[in-house]
Amino acid sequence: MTTTNEWWRGSVTYQIYPRSFMDSNADGIGDLPGITSGLDHIASLGVDAIWISPVFKSPMKDMGYDVSDYTDIDPTFGTLDDFDAFVARAHELGLKVIIDQVISHSSDEHPYFVESRKSRTNPKADWYVWADPNLDGTPPNNWQAIFGGGAWEWDAGRRQYYFHNFLREQPDWNFHNPEVQDHLLNTMQFWLDRGVDGFRLDTVNFYFHDKLLRDNPANYLDWSQDAVKPYDMQYCLYSKNQPENLKFLERIRALLDKYDARATVGEVGDSHHAIEMMGEYTSGKRLNMAYSFDMLGPDFSAEHFRSRIQNFFEKAPEGWPCWAFSNHDVPRHVGRWMPFADNQDDLARQAAAMLLSFAGSVCLYQGEELGQIDTTLAFEELTDPQGINFWPEATGRDGCRTPMVWDADAPHGGFSTAAKTWLPVKAPQQARAVSAQENDGSVLNFYRKMLALRKESTDLRLGEQVFLDLPEPVLGYQRGNGTVCLFNLSADPVSTELRSEITPVLAQGVTIDGKSVTLAANGFVIATVSGV
Repeated sequence: MTTTNEWWRGSVTYQIYPRSFMDSNADGIGDLPGITSGLDHIASLGVDAIWISPVFKSPMKDMGYDVSDYTDIDPTFGTLDDFDAFVARAHELGLKVIIDQVISHSSDEHPYFVESRKSRTNPKADWYVWADPNLDGTPPNNWQAIFGGGAWEWDAGRRQYYFHNFLREQPDWNFHNPEVQDHLLNTMQFWLDRGVDGFRLDTVNFYFHDKLLRDNPANYLDWSQDAVKPYDMQYCLYSKNQPENLKFLERIRALLDKYDARATVGEVGDSHHAIEMMGEYTSGKRLNMAYSFDMLGPDFSAEHFRSRIQNFFEKAPEGWPCWAFSNHDVPRHVGRWMPFADNQDDLARQAAAMLLSFAGSVCLYQGEELGQIDTTLAFEELTDPQGINFWPEATGRDGCRTPMVWDADAPHGGFSTAAKTWLPVKAPQQARAVSAQENDGSVLNFYRKMLALRKESTDLRLGEQVFLDLPEPVLGYQRGNGTVCLFNLSADPVSTELRSEITPVLAQGVTIDGKSVTLAANGFVIATVSGV
């Protein structure tokens, strides 16, 4: 049974991408007052918490994930007073507030990096990762940057290279320096004192690097030779995932434990051992929850989902996962999985029922409740450096970041009254506006029903998840003592036999004849059962 302090167990969090949620001042970019005005919609869904992507001061080279001041709001989004008003309104509506902490790296415009690069002897000289060149002038090792090119940038002033996992404008903090750890923990305390309920920790496994700066080996996964990015051709054994990270996570937990009912969720970005790392990072006095990209890709099979969930709980029985199908970094899941469906709405409802019946906690991404798919953009419409650098083989993240659509009949879907928005709203997205989905059979109203069912059911929130021995394409499991869930992960009808009869609670495309269950394309059933 959860306590008030453990509100996060079995919780559902709604992710807000601030630039794209609601624009209150007609500049074409979403902001904090806009978010505040849209909180009633989020509360009507029945979620427990909201997570907002970064709103701190930033040059916006990576849309706020390059922070130049960790304790102030960027004017693009408003003021500290606007932030306080947003938190107050969320709390009035019973919503917890989680904010993004991008502490693996900063902006190159952060005052401490500006100071650090001035000399090798100034007070902040060792606050970032600096290294001498090889004798031939090349970088100290072979590490690659995620957004393209090498991970080392030459600085003529210091005559050294600095390390960046992402853009060259995003230098990595040196976590081997205890003063850096103390400083970043102090910035987190600033927001805890301001009333936030927790943190989403961006790239939580990137904090520490190998002190010896050893070369990463080649990626041993078969797909590495087909990778678009050189980064994916390496097994990042030394540029991230270092054992020293665990002690720092314990320091974060110790800070939050000084406050009542606060929580952390970490983003584990790794293609090799992410599920195991999620377990390690959430065991003991470390993070409360963690998620990986294992369910944010193209795989859509019973074996895939079953293996990820089973592997987590087998390896980390004391840990706690947070599952997601979509977020601001990946193509929306309905579009990814359409090859396994005949109907977009049927797939959207099935995915909601599946995700919201998994053991652990859940994160939903804005627009997911509308059944949205990515917006198709032209090159000249892109803002994402990843998309610009790797176009057209990889189109980047802008397609999933286009504005939220509120009114099907208003310009820009009711997101903004500006002449032009930072990313365009196009017809396929506008047709799925909130205003067009107030009918009972809509994807939006299904989310409300499914979220209400999860909240009412102890089985679905906190019950153990035991998988049934069923052949592809059927994913089946029992939650807790009396709930069974079946999903047909294909575009063809399928029948299966159960050991006991079931009584449907929420279903789509299901026919039941005794112990025989037939599921239509993307059909599913959540039912009560005496024993399976």
